Order: sequence, then C-alpha cells, then structure tokens
Amino acid sequence: MAIFSYARLIRAGFVLSREGAFSLINVKHLPSSARLVIKILRLIERRSVRKTGRVERLTRALNKLGPTYVKFGQLLATRPDIVGEKIANDLSALQDRMEPFDEKLVPKILSHALEGKEKQIVNISKPIAAASIAQVHKANLINKDGSEELVAIKLLRPNIREQFNKDIKSFFAGARLAQNLIPPLRRLNPVSVVEILQRSAQLELDLRFEAAAISEFGDNIKNDNGFAVPEVKWDYIGEDVLVTSWIDAIPIRDKEAIDRANIDRKLLAMHLMQSFLRHAIRDGFFHADMHPGNLFIDKETNGIIAVDFGIMGRINKKERRFLANIIHGFITRDYHNIAQMHIDIGYVPKTQSVDDFALALRSIGEPLQGQISRDISMAKLLGQLLKITEIFNMQTRPELVLLQKTMVVVEGVARMLDPDLNFWEISKPIVADWLKEQAGPMGKLTELKEQGEIFLQSAKQFPELIERANYILERQETMLEKKNGRANWPFIILLIFVAILVFLLI
Repeated sequence: MAIFSYARLIRAGFVLSREGAFSLINVKHLPSSARLVIKILRLIERRSVRKTGRVERLTRALNKLGPTYVKFGQLLATRPDIVGEKIANDLSALQDRMEPFDEKLVPKILSHALEGKEKQIVNISKPIAAASIAQVHKANLINKDGSEELVAIKLLRPNIREQFNKDIKSFFAGARLAQNLIPPLRRLNPVSVVEILQRSAQLELDLRFEAAAISEFGDNIKNDNGFAVPEVKWDYIGEDVLVTSWIDAIPIRDKEAIDRANIDRKLLAMHLMQSFLRHAIRDGFFHADMHPGNLFIDKETNGIIAVDFGIMGRINKKERRFLANIIHGFITRDYHNIAQMHIDIGYVPKTQSVDDFALALRSIGEPLQGQISRDISMAKLLGQLLKITEIFNMQTRPELVLLQKTMVVVEGVARMLDPDLNFWEISKPIVADWLKEQAGPMGKLTELKEQGEIFLQSAKQFPELIERANYILERQETMLEKKNGRANWPFIILLIFVAILVFLLI
C-alpha cells in the first residue's frame, strides 16, 4: 500500500537527516529551492553533528535503512573530494565489510540452489567479503576428474528481494509525489529513473543473470590486455548461488600493497579509466558497479580484475556515438558542436538557443582544460551542471543514468590512485580511435550493414502491407461504387501513395 511506502520514505528521511547525511551537501552551488529543502531537513540533525560536523553514525544508518541506501553510500565512498577523506573511509566499509548473515544458513542455500551438486564444494570458509546484496566465501571445488581448485562462492542474502521490493515501492511513491508537488522536477524524470533502478535490481537479484553478464563481458574483452574477469563454473549456478574461479589479487584500494608490489599507480589509474571508456563506447556494455570493493590488481600481470557483475549498463550505438562526440568536443573545445548535438538528439529542447547553450558549456569546459583531478572541485562542478540543466530545461535521460553514475565512481577510484589524473588526456586516445574507426571504411561498412538489416526487416513486411492496402482499396472501391456507381480514383491513388510512404518510413 502507498501509505506504507510513504512511511518508509519518511523514516529514511528522518534517519538520514538525524545522522547528518544532508550536512555533506555543499549548498552553495545549488538552486535556491534545493537549498531551502536541505536547510529544513538539517533542522533535526543531532547536536553532535551540528557542533562538530562529524557523521560517525552515517554508515550504520545506511546499513540499517537497507540495500538501496547502502548503494548510495558506496557511491559516496568513492568521492572523498565531495564528502571528505574521513567520511569516505567510513563509508568504504559498505563496499565489502558489512555484517555477514549467519553462516549456518550456507549449506541450506547451496542445497536448495544446486540440488545435489553442492557435495562437490568442500572446505567452505567463513565469509571473505560481505556487501548489501550478497556475501562471498572461499571453497574447494572437486572436479569430475577428482582434481580440486579454489573457487569463490557468492550467496544472496536471505530475504534480500523482499527488502529491495519495499525500498523500490517507496522510491516510486516518492518520485510520483515529487513530480506532482514540484513541477520543475518533471524534467528530471524521477519515475523513469526509479524504473531503471528497479530493472537493475531485478537483474542483480538473480545470480544466473550475473553469470551470463560475466560471460558476455569476458567475450568482449578477450583480446584486451590488462583487464580480466573470473571464470564462471556453469554447473554450479543458481538463482541464489554463483561459483567462479578464485581471484588471488591485491584490492585496488590497498595503495600500500600496490606500492610494495612496485605497481605504477598512475598507469593503473589511466588503464582503469581507459578500460571503462572502451567498454562503454566500443562495446556498449559496461560494469556499472565499479567501486573499490569490486576491483583487484593481478599480481602477475599488474592488470585489473573486476568482480561482482550484478549491475551492468548498456547503451545503444546512438548513445555511444553521442558520448564519444561529447568527450571529443570538450577535448577539442568545440562547444558549439556539443550544444548542437544536445539539441539534435533531443536532450535540450529545440526552443533553446544553440549559442547560449554553447556559452554555458564553455563556462564548464574552459576551467577544466589542463586541470588535474586534485584541482577540480567535483561538488562545485556538479552544482554548476545542475544549474545549467535547469536554465536550459534539459531532460534526464534514464538510459544514461547508470553510465553517468558509473563515470562518477570510476573517476573517483582513479583519482584515489592518482590525484594528478587528467581525464581529458586519458580519454583522448580511446575516443579519437573509436571515432576514427567509425568514420573509416570499416565503420561505414558496419553502418551500411545495419541500415541494410533494417531495410530487409522492413521489406519482409512489404507483402503484408500490400495485402492490407489491397483490402482497403477493394472495400473503398466497393463502397464508392455503391454510393456513386463509380470509383474515386484520386482518392485511391492517394491511398497507394500513403501506403508506399508508410513502408519507406518503417
């Protein structure tokens, strides 16, 4: 019922306000309406928060509120430049150091999911890592030939689906309420954003989908150097259980261990950013939960190993081309072209001035030119972006929500490794190579092939279209003959023209 959803939202708002969550937001660069809302929410903060500015209890509060709120905390943990180093460190516990569920439940979960095959899994350890959705154990897998190998077992938390469903229902209630009470928020499409979160959660809460995602992602990167994924053990996959090869690697957040292994953190940060852009722009299929708890460094190759593929993002060819052109436009400082693309693709209404929007983009882009990460205030930049979207009535693109969120997280992880990171310089070769490939002979052939497939698909419908047109013409001719004793040929010719036009537009 809606009343329970609103009650959950009110409780969450109270807990977050009480524990100082909204004190982390820099209101200086926000619209006046947003500043007022945050000011009201902060009225019920604990005295200790208002007095000291410390939010020691926030991590526990997010954990208590449920898995969707934990996801938000995981994102903040990657942005010490926004929330501060101490708070980011506290929130990092939400990535893989949460309280595990009772390990006595493990045999029952394995038995229910694997239906006898669980007997091949022995020496199951205590939880190695525990996050909001699942926890991971180390074990030995006895193969058919009698050999043993180390594996990782991922198990969903009991009753996690029910918790997620309750949170999502409350988010839908809040999104609808916000759209109705605050008309300016409609351009942000809050309901559509929640729908994306719901779809993502549905896939994340079935580990069979995660196994498939690992497989597809692995196929995409099989020829890439320095980025790897675990091997899926397909005979040991269930809705609540995922078994993969064991990864013996250095956690990417362990900077001291990385330094002891003589791994160049600057090269590592560059490789991480370029790999993500390659996955998003080249493949249109990317890991959408790349917080530090899911990233490791291979001790032998110094490459990156990613785990936890529960949340994946997809963008189509049009969105990939748009993303590449936008990044390239900022690199080359072609703000007018960036503005025109936003309007052409429908992100900005055609009623807006291209020149004015280009000027707004220049106000963002120019201060970033040549800047390294440590000199860029992400909070200030996000505030400026929010203001510009309001001025130019930009619509939120739900299909890009996961991409935008992941870019913020990945940039935060890369910044952790290398504070001197220069996003534009790192992005240039990936974006330029892809755009060059798309503009070259192979890219044109691929585009021609795609257009040909669309034409052939439309052509298959042509006989049915002709049959329908004949039926309409026969009926019209019969009706006209009954009425006038003769056919209305100009009208019939018009119908034929319309039928042909419809076919060409399919």
